[in-house]
Amino acid sequence: MIDDDARCPCGTGESYGACCGRFHRGRSAPTAELLMRSRFSAFAAGDEEYLLATWHPGTRPASVALDPQLRWYRLDVHAADGGGPFESEGRVEFSAHWRDGSGARGRQRERSRFVREDGRWFYVDGAPA
Repeated sequence: MIDDDARCPCGTGESYGACCGRFHRGRSAPTAELLMRSRFSAFAAGDEEYLLATWHPGTRPASVALDPQLRWYRLDVHAADGGGPFESEGRVEFSAHWRDGSGARGRQRERSRFVREDGRWFYVDGAPA
């Protein structure tokens, strides 16, 4: 887990406790972008339970097989369309950067789709951007 006083992995510059940690402890993200950022931080922290809980039931897999050799270390948000606190759909385009155990680096660029149901945002799916 990540220390509450450490800088949040999602890139906002806030502490983990004031940023994504609050969502990982049960508070609902108010926007699609904040949900996406909190999901990135969950990948960085290895929090499979949070990833599954924030995945839409219609597209959620039975499990998430996190690779313990990958370290997710940087997030760049390129664009956010919709996804506000009073909207029901949103898309967020981002790049998530990783390193593996051998030191190799990579990047996943994706345009993710989110829906808001009963006041909560859920990740639906994503496509390469």
